[in-house]
Formats: sequence, C-alpha cells, structure tokens
Amino acid sequence: MPEKISVLFVCLGNICRSTMAEGVFRSLVNKPPYQGLIYKVDSCGTGAYHTGDEPDDRTISTLENHGITDYTHAARKVRQSDFDTFDYIFAMDRSNLSDLQRYNKTNSKAKLMLFGEYSGIPGKKEVVQDPYYGGRDGFETAYKQCLRFSTNFLGEVFPDVK
Repeated sequence: MPEKISVLFVCLGNICRSTMAEGVFRSLVNKPPYQGLIYKVDSCGTGAYHTGDEPDDRTISTLENHGITDYTHAARKVRQSDFDTFDYIFAMDRSNLSDLQRYNKTNSKAKLMLFGEYSGIPGKKEVVQDPYYGGRDGFETAYKQCLRFSTNFLGEVFPDVK
C-alpha cells in the first residue's frame, strides 16, 4: 500500500480556482482506485479577501454540472502551519506561487509548485487563469485543467494504482 499524502490548493481569494481544484481532486480520490490514499485535502488563498465565504456560485454550478454535488468549503487564508501539514501545496498561478514561497518561513516538508506542472505536456507549466471577472466558460476551462492536472498528478504519485 502506498504512503498516504496530503494536498493543498492555493489561489488568491479561495473562492474560484483553488476550490475548483479541491472539489475536482476530492471527487477523484473519494472513489477507487485512489480512495484511502489521500489523508487530507484542502484549499486556501494567499489573500484574506473572502475569508469565511462559500465558493463562487459559478464554481459550485460548474462542479455540479460535472456530477460533483457534495462539495462545501469556507474560504480561508494560508497559514504558516500549512507548510508543515501538507505534502504538496499547489499554486494556481505564478503570482500565488511567489507569494507562497515568500510566506514559507520554515524549511517545510511541503513541495511548493504550480499545479500546472502536471499539465501532461512535457516542459509546459500551465497556469489556471482566474475566471472571477470573466464569463462562465472561464470556470469550465478551470474545471478541465483541474481535472487533467489532478489525473496526471495522481498517476505520477501512484503509478502502480489501477
């Protein structure tokens, strides 16, 4: 049995991209073949703009349109303890990654990286664009990226799980 891991997803406000990633990732790891391999999944923001808020309605409706109907979350800001709690901390874009690297005051156990490093395209590190100020299709694009990145990440971390 592979060692269990923990994953944190991070964007700016924790109501669009990181919650989309968390919802998608949870849906994959809560059923076979990955069920029981992840012991903690969460999301947060580098800013505290929306602390306590639920995910954006467009995030929730996009998840629901793809059969993810049980996702709930209250936005929070990244904490120093996150760097020692999680094995992987995935930033949605380079600005969030830079902020995380600056906030990380310890020699943490967490691997800090762009979620888009798991784009599946050799040498290409994609960013998940913030859909907040755009139309509905931005949320759909974010969903598709989060699904692809999650699937690629799980396949790489658990190569023998089928």
